[in-house]
Amino acid sequence: MSEGSAALRAEIGRTVSARLSADTRVIRIPCAALEIFVARDFLTDAENKALVRLIDGERIPSQLLAPSIDPEFRTSESCNLDPGHPMILQVEAKISELTGIDPALGETIQGQRYAVGQQFKPHHDFFYDDQPYWEAMVKSGGQRTWTAMAFLNVPHEGGQTAFPAAGVKVTPRPGNLLIWNNMDLEGHPNPYSLHQGMPVLSGVKYIITKWHREHPWSSTSFTPY
Repeated sequence: MSEGSAALRAEIGRTVSARLSADTRVIRIPCAALEIFVARDFLTDAENKALVRLIDGERIPSQLLAPSIDPEFRTSESCNLDPGHPMILQVEAKISELTGIDPALGETIQGQRYAVGQQFKPHHDFFYDDQPYWEAMVKSGGQRTWTAMAFLNVPHEGGQTAFPAAGVKVTPRPGNLLIWNNMDLEGHPNPYSLHQGMPVLSGVKYIITKWHREHPWSSTSFTPY
């Protein structure tokens, strides 16, 4: 990774963090190792229900960018939601307004569904530059910076989003948007952004996730997770 890229990512981090910190709708979760925020009631009940319907209409078994020998690593269902759909356009605009991130930097929103026993084991959203996929990721917009994840419902039991290295665990609450910086203050991948979708023990969990890149994202290179 070039120092120029790190400087760009650090600047993105400072700009977004300052904007979120100044927003009275947003709460910063106390954590020295990771910039992580919650915007409560970010999505309305109607938006939550509409997004759940869209996910149920498109969901397929979730994929991984890099193969894993563990068949239980990611067992959810997911789908890339139609970026031209009026509801997706509405949600995209709300995320852009909240974070101040240029919409051109954002990947397509992904919907995810977790049934009982399904999970996504600890992983990072940032890309590793020593992996075979890295060249393709550079061409499609470069490194991921901020992740925005919205909870659409509450499973009866389980399904928390945990950051084991940072010591943070977030319980799903309908409409809440969880936002974190995958980079550290210097613009390098932050190992403390390690996170997991914990197993759902009862009920079903729905979320949407939007990842942001350091450069404009190209949809010609599909990113499966």
